[in-house]
Amino acid sequence: MTKTSAGRFFEDYRLGETIAHAVPRTLSGGERALYHALYPARHALYSSDEFARACGLGAVPLDDLIVFHTVFGKTVPDISLNAIANLGYAEGRWLAPVWPGDTLTSTSEVIGLKENSNGKSGVVWVRTTGRDQTGRAVLEYVRWVMVRKRNEAAPAPDPAVPALAAVVPAERLVVPAGLDFSAYDFALAGERHRWGDYDVGETIDHVDGVTVEEAEHMLATRLWQNTAKVHFDTGARPDGRRLIYGGHVISLARALSFNGLANAQMIVALNAGAHANPCFAGDTVRAWSEVLGKAETTAPGVGALRLRLVATRGAPFALKDAEGKYLPDVLLDLDYWALVPR
Repeated sequence: MTKTSAGRFFEDYRLGETIAHAVPRTLSGGERALYHALYPARHALYSSDEFARACGLGAVPLDDLIVFHTVFGKTVPDISLNAIANLGYAEGRWLAPVWPGDTLTSTSEVIGLKENSNGKSGVVWVRTTGRDQTGRAVLEYVRWVMVRKRNEAAPAPDPAVPALAAVVPAERLVVPAGLDFSAYDFALAGERHRWGDYDVGETIDHVDGVTVEEAEHMLATRLWQNTAKVHFDTGARPDGRRLIYGGHVISLARALSFNGLANAQMIVALNAGAHANPCFAGDTVRAWSEVLGKAETTAPGVGALRLRLVATRGAPFALKDAEGKYLPDVLLDLDYWALVPR
């Protein structure tokens, strides 16, 4: 009897099953230091205890995307080890801050299955929940992945495609307890722009770029304990190239968005997302944003912006062609809610 695992293939999933993912991960300030070394992350709320305290929090929580990457990484051996591509995200919400010393675990429920017409692969939809050591949910999201079949002759399941919300309603956004931007220090944050300064439909070129290094993306992917073969093994793809983990591109783009969105301090929801084209070492990633919506919150001085964040190798504001297909330089199209001072 073999003691190793080749990971799950499409025919191994069952609609409605819940998968408890190994291995619990206790987070510390080390993850923050590495995160800020890997990405040009500068948002003040995640950089300074004193700034966070002035905003009503006891100290700096761990960056929202540290939490996302950690929870996501737990799921890879069970969900996407044999993936061809991670296709999209929906209905994501950050439910509570995570602090140094917290231990995170992940579970996923299979909510959709559909075999592809070629019979060689299929799409798996899962709803993943990350919890801390008390069992409290801190993050939830849906993602769907194209997964290879082990046996092409294996019978296809009845197709079940979940109905997913196009956007997380503003009233379902969770604002961390105590958050208060009424005495927000714009000088320390790095920009003067507040909630009222942004208009729906406005686009922002974040100007700067970062060239992806092979060593950095592999270090990042190991940091989040993401074991997907396509990120490490040059034999996993026909072209012999290592694919950059999509979350690495998300964090690069989010960090680049500081220039123009320095006061978009906390990501609280993930409405939709697509890794439009593959990213490889040597690519220079740039970013631009579009304001898709605005909402008030009940927290003092706190508003919410719905933002489209696009990572690209090309020029800003170019997204799709006349047929509605992503242009070849577009790497990421992410729709999210962020909290900003009013």
